[in-house]
Amino acid sequence: MKQSVEYNIIQNNMQPGAITRDGMLGHDRRNLRDIIETDDAAVRRLGLTHISIAARMRELRDAGREGLGENVTVSGRFDVRVDSVRGKLPCPFRHEGLFDKEFVEILNRDTGARMTFSTLNIHMIEEHGFYEGLGSPFRLDPDLLASVLGLTPDP
Repeated sequence: MKQSVEYNIIQNNMQPGAITRDGMLGHDRRNLRDIIETDDAAVRRLGLTHISIAARMRELRDAGREGLGENVTVSGRFDVRVDSVRGKLPCPFRHEGLFDKEFVEILNRDTGARMTFSTLNIHMIEEHGFYEGLGSPFRLDPDLLASVLGLTPDP
């Protein structure tokens, strides 16, 4: 699908060095609209929504904050650690506000699968359905993310 001028500007914001050192697109050469549409189809195939995925990410992040940088066990099923570093990041989609540089590491004890995401990832998934491009250091594959988060289809 043809991409709008606005999305071209946003995609430029995702290049290495614009907002983050490594950027948000990895080695993915597709346009931003195609990246988002492909991940949206995966989320729908899973029977989930971007909002439900982001809500679980936020729930685990908030529980992990209680550990002050140490692992916290959540629901006897997840080991969660939240690390904060100085600074804040803007949304590449040009939303107002800045997002804390928080990194959330989750281990699903049932499956042994782990994943790391940021507070900005939660926002981009919830508001934009964006999971980052293939090869990006913070790429969150929807299938793997759903598995790590222990999500089942929404009713």
